Amino acid sequence: MTTTPTDAFLRDILTTARTFACVGVSPDPIRPSNYVARYLARRGYRIIPVNPGHAGRTLFGQTVMANLASIEDRVDVLDIFRKPAAVPAIVEDGLRRFPELKCVWLQVGIVSPDAEAMCTKAGVPIVQDRCPKIEHQRLFGELRKAGFNTGIVSSRLT
Repeated sequence: MTTTPTDAFLRDILTTARTFACVGVSPDPIRPSNYVARYLARRGYRIIPVNPGHAGRTLFGQTVMANLASIEDRVDVLDIFRKPAAVPAIVEDGLRRFPELKCVWLQVGIVSPDAEAMCTKAGVPIVQDRCPKIEHQRLFGELRKAGFNTGIVSSRLT
């Protein structure tokens, strides 16, 4: 069974992470992977797009990589926009390639017990069936501005 991440954990990841490797990101601006990565880039995160079909193009100010092995820099969060069947191989590669990972993040609708087991064994937290854009907006006040009750109490005026 998947453990639900606490707001404190999500806030910590979204506050301390600097670099997201977004696997399966699309250059099409109407695709969820594109607008999630674009949102994160506009909030100051470095986005390393990974998509073999678009390798060499530029998205969010970064060159699209063909695979995780092409990334030479540190990655804090491995954010995956792929079908559940593809997730275990990506997670296995990511855990091997980036020992400093703070988190593996599977997007809304994606759950992988195999990936969860790999992450647990490696001691790397995994977030499943959640979106970092939505969580960032919820935890840092942007959804309140639109009138949503986020369940977050803050003394800050927004």
